[in-house]
Amino acid sequence: MGALPVPAGAARPATRTALVDVVVPVYNEADDLVASVLRLEEYLDGSFPYDYRIVIADNASTDGTWRLAQRLAARHPHVWAEHLDAKGRGRALRQAWLGSDADVVAYMDVDLSTDLNALLPLVAPLVSGHSDLAIGTRLAQGSRVSRGPKREFISRSYNLILRTALGVSFSDAQCGFKAVRADVAQRLLPLVEDNNWFFDTELLVLAQRAGLRIHEVPVDWVDDPGSTVDIVATAREDLRGVWRLLRGLASGRIPLDRVRTELRRPGAPSAVPGVPSGLLGQLLRFG
Repeated sequence: MGALPVPAGAARPATRTALVDVVVPVYNEADDLVASVLRLEEYLDGSFPYDYRIVIADNASTDGTWRLAQRLAARHPHVWAEHLDAKGRGRALRQAWLGSDADVVAYMDVDLSTDLNALLPLVAPLVSGHSDLAIGTRLAQGSRVSRGPKREFISRSYNLILRTALGVSFSDAQCGFKAVRADVAQRLLPLVEDNNWFFDTELLVLAQRAGLRIHEVPVDWVDDPGSTVDIVATAREDLRGVWRLLRGLASGRIPLDRVRTELRRPGAPSAVPGVPSGLLGQLLRFG
């Protein structure tokens, strides 16, 4: 595990606007990394009103990804590079976010499937203090999505399961486009157990149960036809995560009261005090 320092020009200025870290988690993305980071940097330089850093979080790539990430960090003052010896998107985000001194931490997938124009609406409510977390959504009114029917069906089915089993109110758990206030991340991330693809869902469910304010931004999103993610295997992993999280919430072993107290947020009460939200949660509690 290591980090590559950037030139002095990237240091946090004494007089500044809010600082936003945009993390790009990568695994074997040598073909797309450079073009995507340069495109993201160009957008941020021209259209983003806050100070920023692009943090490439390489999780155990076996191709030339880490070498390219180091090169980008050495040549571009706003780019940092971090390397993990173990795989896992959630693991990469956890390390990058917990190690950040930014005001807001965000992430996006390296394929830049989400239109970058949604980034400012994503982070602005966090900078202003109006929200605690923000997510891009492909399933809300106003979003425009281009993807195959298989991915669309799996995505909608999964989010329906979350609403039924866990009583969630957010519309899209798995869009690779999210941001969190840094103070919230520091308190919430230690409670998130998953290190892979369920990381996003677990983070959002715990945030909702802790009474945190989740802002949604409808996005324009184009599926990456070259994606190597096995969506069926990922769906199975997510379902196992739902079951684990459901049991943890029903048992009361997850200390969300502490998060509420530290952040001075009200709870997210169940319809009946002491009963988990969601039909399956209630069956599990009383079964």
